[in-house]
Amino acid sequence: MGKEKELVEKNFELSAEFSRFLFEHPEIEEKIPLGSELIFLPQFDQELREFNLKLGKGIEAEGGKVIYVVIKHMRPKTLSRIEEVELESVM
Repeated sequence: MGKEKELVEKNFELSAEFSRFLFEHPEIEEKIPLGSELIFLPQFDQELREFNLKLGKGIEAEGGKVIYVVIKHMRPKTLSRIEEVELESVM
């Protein structure tokens, strides 16, 4: 996989995580002006941070509104939030 494609996929993942975060913190969403582009600046991934900063500066140079979202920490990825399962046979 190419480096740029990998960085774009990381951005998709951050976007999904941020959407879940906004669902739990609607007061943050209220602070985001309509028509703004969100640019994620993860402090834990310098390569992605630099890539996204260039994207944001390009949007600004073209007259676009940019909101930089500095993400300080992320919890480890889990496959499922389910804690306990019991299977029952239906016959």
